[in-house]
Amino acid sequence: MSDSILAPTPSAVADDRCLAERTVAITGGTGSFGSTMAAHLLRRGVGAVHVLSRDEAKQHDMRVAFADERLRFFLGDVRDRESVAAAFVGADHVFHAAALKQVPSCEFFPLQAVQTNVLGSHNVIEAAHAAGVASVVCLSTDKAVHPINAMGQSKALMEKTAQAFARQHPGSATVVSITRYGNVMYSRGSVIPLFVRQIAEGVPMTLTDPAMTRFLMSLGESVDLVEHAFERAVPGDLFVRKAPACTMQTLAQSVAALLGVPDHPIQVIGTRHGEKQHETLLSREEMTSALDEGDYYRVPVDARSMEYSLYFEEGDQGAVRRTDYTSENTVRMDVEQTVELLRTLPEFAHLNGAAR
Repeated sequence: MSDSILAPTPSAVADDRCLAERTVAITGGTGSFGSTMAAHLLRRGVGAVHVLSRDEAKQHDMRVAFADERLRFFLGDVRDRESVAAAFVGADHVFHAAALKQVPSCEFFPLQAVQTNVLGSHNVIEAAHAAGVASVVCLSTDKAVHPINAMGQSKALMEKTAQAFARQHPGSATVVSITRYGNVMYSRGSVIPLFVRQIAEGVPMTLTDPAMTRFLMSLGESVDLVEHAFERAVPGDLFVRKAPACTMQTLAQSVAALLGVPDHPIQVIGTRHGEKQHETLLSREEMTSALDEGDYYRVPVDARSMEYSLYFEEGDQGAVRRTDYTSENTVRMDVEQTVELLRTLPEFAHLNGAAR
């Protein structure tokens, strides 16, 4: 038996990953990403979208807002294998977005992060495999690289769980892959809506550290990344979208400038639990094997076997020491560039033409 994972042929991938008239399940489907992806899929002409989430109020709001009979809602939790399995009946593809994402919350309740982000992801992958789902794309975060907080650590273990499935089930009909990205602008719980609210209320914008840097990505770009992975992945692949970054002070100043109050005050409140100064999308070790696909990097899974004795005599001669891909060394935007990026967000569409 070969030590490497057997990749599907390109023709098989094309046949298996057509979206038209297919059924797609989204875990965490009422969240910012999930609802955006659902709208995208409906525009693409899918047969049905199965929305799995544990929030019945958000499901009701989404049902009313979409008013599309192709949406089916499943009340459940990824921690509960049976509720996951029910949502996957008849599904051709799965986008796994359900997670605990707030860094401070996970710092105070790390076992809850493990239950959802690690064990819940295991449930999703195993249920998809049992249901014969063609592909599962798992959503991860830059905080999973060199993690210093419980959220990032649990997401790193989620990634390992997905890659372990690929190694252990080379003959599975289910292709499991991973996407990793940084801050999604104007997503639920992110800092930009906080800045907007603080400006509207006439109180200072609060920053933990003005020099802190973060990658910036729109919800639309996160959908593009997941679709890129969906269309191209072989088992265990990790995908990253190249992204610019800015300092938190630049981001705050840009939001204020866009809203027409460039001199709005800023208050520095100090770093919160588990925050990094800079985030990392790919480690230097991953950069060594990363394949450049234009706007994206693809990192194939390390598919070597557990025959460790092989590496005592002959190691990996191809390893090259490189640098991490971080929010500090990526393209750094100034206020003017960040304002232009913010203008592309639907939430600021009504401001186009203002504050130039």
